[in-house]
Amino acid sequence: MAESSPLFKDPIAILPGMTLLPQFASSALLKPCLESVCTVSPIRQMKTRRGQTIQVSMTNCGQYGWVSDTKGYRYTDTDPLTGVPWPSMPQPLSDLAVQAASQAGFSDFEPDACLINRYAPGVQMGAHQDRDEQDFTQPIVSVSLGIPARFFVLGLEKRGTSTPVDLTDGDVVVFGGPARLYYHGIRKLKPNEDPIWGAFRWNLTFRKAM
Repeated sequence: MAESSPLFKDPIAILPGMTLLPQFASSALLKPCLESVCTVSPIRQMKTRRGQTIQVSMTNCGQYGWVSDTKGYRYTDTDPLTGVPWPSMPQPLSDLAVQAASQAGFSDFEPDACLINRYAPGVQMGAHQDRDEQDFTQPIVSVSLGIPARFFVLGLEKRGTSTPVDLTDGDVVVFGGPARLYYHGIRKLKPNEDPIWGAFRWNLTFRKAM
């Protein structure tokens, strides 16, 4: 069983199907895992279909990895940067994802992909859906590490009033069921410093891709 943070508080319902698990993850436990992954598949900025550079730096681990380039968005079993398979998902990461999903009511989650995002101050991610996976009955588990960020969620349409959620180091958001295809994003990060991660926010999003 994964070692979750001793500061973990009771789950908080954000919206139907979307749950916040405050302080559920431990940065001290997860940092060596991320360092090992990034040694094999370095963090990088990908391109959009139109050739624009994505602000957020990314890499992956697991059986599959999410990629974006001029061919579009998709999952691959090989890192296009290195030409070899994505690094295996470290056990503490997969254990964390399974336990978090179970806490939020999704007891059969088996992630085969973990997209790793690194945000610097001034970077944001616009409203989007996670819809490149094959099975929308499986949830998304999103882990926040490092400096604070404001997460926001809309609904099935990319408009209207958003629900803001302030996230700090160790917070985990799980969304599935009616919230699985809700539009969501991250507001522009403010300058800050974390004792473990420095001036960055890391976000791990666990998915069942295939």
